[in-house]
Amino acid sequence: MSTSALTIDAIRDADVEPVVALWQRCGLTRPWNDPHADIALARRRDNSTVLVGRDNGAIVATVMVGHDGHRGWAYYVAVDPDSQKRGYGRLIMAAAEDWLRTAGIAKLQLLVRRENAKANAFYQSLHFEESTSVMFQKWLDGREH
Repeated sequence: MSTSALTIDAIRDADVEPVVALWQRCGLTRPWNDPHADIALARRRDNSTVLVGRDNGAIVATVMVGHDGHRGWAYYVAVDPDSQKRGYGRLIMAAAEDWLRTAGIAKLQLLVRRENAKANAFYQSLHFEESTSVMFQKWLDGREH
């Protein structure tokens, strides 16, 4: 897919390190989530992928997108700080929506920390609504809550 200066396609092997570096620059990585393992997991099956947006060959935007057969989810939505305010966030999210529609998925969900006002405003501008559901979590790897 190509939209204006942004070309969007699925991640390739050579993209993994630049994508992880982008996620780190954007502050998306967390010590308890290995981004390399997350990418490998997303690429393992046909119900998920990482979409990469390129401007003149340089990776400037990403989204990890997948579904459980009913609901779609987006993670690692990133736009390089030097490439923001060009509409790339909207374009990469539109690509995620298209990917999910092609898979027959009618709903897209994502998680944003409440204190991340910038991200919350961005998703509201894309017509996302705050869910009335409460998210529960439980660590299964033995760590304390």
